[in-house]
Amino acid sequence: MSKIILATTSPYRIETFGYLGIPFEAEGSNVDESQVERNNPEELVKTLSKLKAESVAKNHPDTIVIGLDSVGFFGGKILEKPKSKEEAFQRLKSLSEKKYDFYTGVYMVNTSTQKSTARVVKSEVFMRKLSDFEINKYLDQDPNYNKYAHGYDIKNYASSSFPAKLVGSYTNALMGIPIEVVIEMLAEIGYKKG
Repeated sequence: MSKIILATTSPYRIETFGYLGIPFEAEGSNVDESQVERNNPEELVKTLSKLKAESVAKNHPDTIVIGLDSVGFFGGKILEKPKSKEEAFQRLKSLSEKKYDFYTGVYMVNTSTQKSTARVVKSEVFMRKLSDFEINKYLDQDPNYNKYAHGYDIKNYASSSFPAKLVGSYTNALMGIPIEVVIEMLAEIGYKKG
């Protein structure tokens, strides 16, 4: 049985993968994300998830390494992590009563067989109408608002009520890891539990 390493330090991704009951480790990659072109969200997450997996895989023989990368996409623009509270406020204000897309690239490589597989998963998130008060309340609650690709924590705090509807992978939109796709990919790459 191959060891599994998630090439991430995201607590949400680690928590979600843990639900599968499969032994694994997590290790961050040292990929410089600023060097990758940021025009097309699908190509961006595809490229970064591969780079992250390969960065970790080179140090681990007989291992399945899973690389992940996520971005939001709205109004023809990739949603980067907000750099300030003001930017986060404006982001959420602009998303009010709108739909944005959330993309996650998943890349797996089995270092013992050199087999690899890749997918890009898109979820659509429809936001309800947000008041200035609600947005500010959330930003005052969450010290980590600037760590989310779509500009808010979709799982905790007052912001968990912001989305009105999700279409596509639930765990992708909430946790940045489409767990149902990850299970399929593990089978494709030759992982057998037990």
